[in-house]
Amino acid sequence: MSQPAYKVEFEGKAKIGQIMGNLASIQLKPEDFSSPLSLQMALSRIYNELMKAMSQGPQTHYVADVKFTDSLGNLVSIGVDFGDKIPPLSKQDVKVKITIEFYDEE
Repeated sequence: MSQPAYKVEFEGKAKIGQIMGNLASIQLKPEDFSSPLSLQMALSRIYNELMKAMSQGPQTHYVADVKFTDSLGNLVSIGVDFGDKIPPLSKQDVKVKITIEFYDEE
């Protein structure tokens, strides 16, 4: 991989916690709010996934809710999935460093 053409770093905070079930399918997305029917379909999807998760038994995923302010002053929130093992940190509220690197397409 070539060297980045530009690199910027941000500092932020994260809250580490756990969630039950399959992270990818049990969530609402912006497009789920585009119409009343879209919301009903999303709730049905979540209900089905919850029922499936309950029948399979509990699965715990450790996640971090990361928040930082971008260069334009906007609050940015991202999620990080740690899988089934929590990182070796002493607290649930931690500081984070976010690095963004820009590359030319090859």
